[in-house]
Amino acid sequence: MKNILKELRQRNKLLYWFGWLNFIVAVACIVMMPLENVQVMGVSRWLKPMKFYLSVTITCWTIAWLMHHLSGSKKVKIFSLLITFTLFFENGLILLQAVRKTTSHFNTATFFDAMVFQLMGAFIAVFTLTVVFITITFFTQKTFQITSPYLWGIRFGLLLFLFFSIEGGVMVAHLKHTIGGTDGVDGWPLLNWSKKYGDLRIAHFFGIHALQAVPLFGWYVAKNNRQVYFFSLAFFLSLVLLMLQALQGIPLLF
Repeated sequence: MKNILKELRQRNKLLYWFGWLNFIVAVACIVMMPLENVQVMGVSRWLKPMKFYLSVTITCWTIAWLMHHLSGSKKVKIFSLLITFTLFFENGLILLQAVRKTTSHFNTATFFDAMVFQLMGAFIAVFTLTVVFITITFFTQKTFQITSPYLWGIRFGLLLFLFFSIEGGVMVAHLKHTIGGTDGVDGWPLLNWSKKYGDLRIAHFFGIHALQAVPLFGWYVAKNNRQVYFFSLAFFLSLVLLMLQALQGIPLLF
């Protein structure tokens, strides 16, 4: 791990340190959880920011690692700045709402809450567009100094990440993530996925972490491109089924 972090720092200092910033905030949220009993929707108000800051840590470090394979340092620097800027404010707004003892997503209870929710949508839209350009670059760049299965793992990992990030629009359309019930009712420990109803966050969670799973498969496991194609397709279809299951109001375990 020490060697990986050292290599990561050499590859992209900005996203390396930004990842550490998010990790520190996530740890602070974990520390705060047992120190108070303030809850938002039935769980500690620090649970949601903890999950988002930890997720951004993993996402930033992964993208930093992968963009090392792109040519053009200026282009990579622009991508890195956009990612840092958008996710800093995205998570900052989530943390702000936790401090205010209220929800961040789908919250239109007051004018201020609605503005926060709209700003979050704007920041995440710019971030998503940035990842779209990163993905396009991985498909259009002509030469890479990595194996073909690894390259296709990166490409499909990014595509799945984008698809299931955009799936968040389905939640926005419903103004909630629980289908068949109310958000915040009887969730699994830590993850807080609904035990009784469909939960759109499940496919979203596994989909965004395709950014790690599929490139790792292409790097460590796959012997040829075909294996990456089949793995990516199976991954995609499995998550589509999870999403359809949630849309039917059926919990993960039933």
